[in-house]
Amino acid sequence: MSTFSLLKVRYFSPYFFTQFFGAFNDNIFKNYLIIMITYQIIDADVNMLTNLSAALFILPFFIFSASAGQIADKYEKAWLIRSLKAFEIAIMGLAAVGFYSQNINLLMTVLFLMGTQSAFFGPVKYGILPQHLPAKELVAGNALVEMGTFLAILLGTLAGGLLLGLEGTSAISMIVLLIAVAGYACSRAIPPAPGLAPDLRINPNPFSETMKNLCLAAQHKTLFLSMLGISWFWFLGAAYLTQLPNFTLTTLQANQQVVTVLLSVFSIGIGAGSILCDALSDEQVEIGLVPLGSIGLTLFGIDFCWAQTAIIASTSVADFLAQWGSWHLLFDLLMIGVFGGFYIVPLYAMIQQRSPESHRSRMIAANNILNALFMVVSAVVAMLCLGLLGMSISQFFLVVAVLNALVAAYIYTLTPEFLMRFIVWLLVHSIYRVSKHLGPIPQEGGALLVCNHVSYVDPLIIAACCPRPIRFVVHASFFHMPVLGFVLRTANAIPINEAEANREVLRTAHQSISDALAQGELVCYFPEGRLTDNGALQAFQSGVEHIMRHHHVPVVPLALVGLWESIFSNNPNTHGIAYALRRLFSPVELRSAAAIDDASRCSASTLQIAVEGLLTDKKGKR
Repeated sequence: MSTFSLLKVRYFSPYFFTQFFGAFNDNIFKNYLIIMITYQIIDADVNMLTNLSAALFILPFFIFSASAGQIADKYEKAWLIRSLKAFEIAIMGLAAVGFYSQNINLLMTVLFLMGTQSAFFGPVKYGILPQHLPAKELVAGNALVEMGTFLAILLGTLAGGLLLGLEGTSAISMIVLLIAVAGYACSRAIPPAPGLAPDLRINPNPFSETMKNLCLAAQHKTLFLSMLGISWFWFLGAAYLTQLPNFTLTTLQANQQVVTVLLSVFSIGIGAGSILCDALSDEQVEIGLVPLGSIGLTLFGIDFCWAQTAIIASTSVADFLAQWGSWHLLFDLLMIGVFGGFYIVPLYAMIQQRSPESHRSRMIAANNILNALFMVVSAVVAMLCLGLLGMSISQFFLVVAVLNALVAAYIYTLTPEFLMRFIVWLLVHSIYRVSKHLGPIPQEGGALLVCNHVSYVDPLIIAACCPRPIRFVVHASFFHMPVLGFVLRTANAIPINEAEANREVLRTAHQSISDALAQGELVCYFPEGRLTDNGALQAFQSGVEHIMRHHHVPVVPLALVGLWESIFSNNPNTHGIAYALRRLFSPVELRSAAAIDDASRCSASTLQIAVEGLLTDKKGKR
């Protein structure tokens, strides 16, 4: 299924348009209000009101996100969404009164209420996705949500400015009301999604619950660092979106139309990157794309600062686009958006996938709190750099790009899984063309995977094709290899030796396998015990029977096809740089047979026959 085909299915399209209309309405109202304060409110402190409006919208995320997470975990989510959209209609009715009376205090109250509605909507918005989408569609769903969010930000920003040019306030009042009604109408078609913690007792104290949520998130190291990664992206995004208008005026010396072009290109980049991320993820949550996103954000962020030096002042969009330097600048901004999409989509999908079901919405609420905090910090850092330190906006963007590299290095050092998956992803998208023909591998619970052993990169190929983390059982000597050793250690692989080499290593390996299966993990074992030295399947050793005899878990036969011609195999004819270059993008297949329900009833010979059958297709290729 393609990414956009999700928009045709009933369990997703009403949800997508509901959240799109909500984000669109938020941005129309906010932008209209800020421009109105700037140009139409007389005898007012414009800077104070502008900063106050930003604070009033983001303050509810600190106050109400924790409570919102509890409510989203406890109650049925489709009903909650409809209730929140009905509340939006009431808010927009109040906004119409504020616009008609030009009552700035009432409009500021409306802005606070909109932030409140968004704070309650966030945990439901992301918490409902894993309940409606199969695992293989989770990345596609998040990609469309991120694309829709940034498209709504762009269109809302443009529409807010255009509507202010119309005479009177009836147009803006009618439009925000109609959009709220349209969002509510779409929400009526969202399928039910029951609460996953119906017995949860709501803590009425939002502040203690906020601390509880943050502490709960911190207990899950990888998830918490993913939240910090998402929050950093919003720090970065807020820096670009906030400073681009002034950057255009003071640095590029261009008019407001050029601002629109820059914002459009940035938003289009985010949308394109989000959709492309799904295409590169192969229907699974591929966190290996996160480091790729970090690299692109830093490189193109630095180049963006250099590109502006070749641009001279322009009085129109045509003058701006007539310069070669402007296309360089726009390309950098587009790629910042694209790599931002690579960065953000897998992180959101991973939080949804790995959070405990009963606490998922509260984990998302903790993420929203951190997002809001980082956006505030972004504004503070910008004020310090541009004001106190006297930096130019270009220098500030350079600082942000360098900080991005430091933040990424910090996160990946603490959680090497991201970097490990990046190496695996690079392998299967550069050296090989990997295709998979897999039956249903159990989505939860322990299971034993058994596979033929052709090359040193067998674990990497299998890990790239399987949506769940796998504990590989590999020969201890593999752990001493430069790149492969890092990947195996990071993936918590299990070293094993022949009994005569080191009985203690063998005993520890079998205990680790038992513990992993008992804890509901996937374990992959290579029953041949060594790499093939002639390309043919070797006899399965008795060790696999020892494992199966003690565990009543499913066992899934796998077969790798096409790796005997790889430079990483023991094939004596595959060595040398010239051969490696000729074999770039060579096809490799991973196949699976139907799972055997109970490993304890299976023998090594039965498994060998199953894998042998997988190795021979109708062309007889191995």
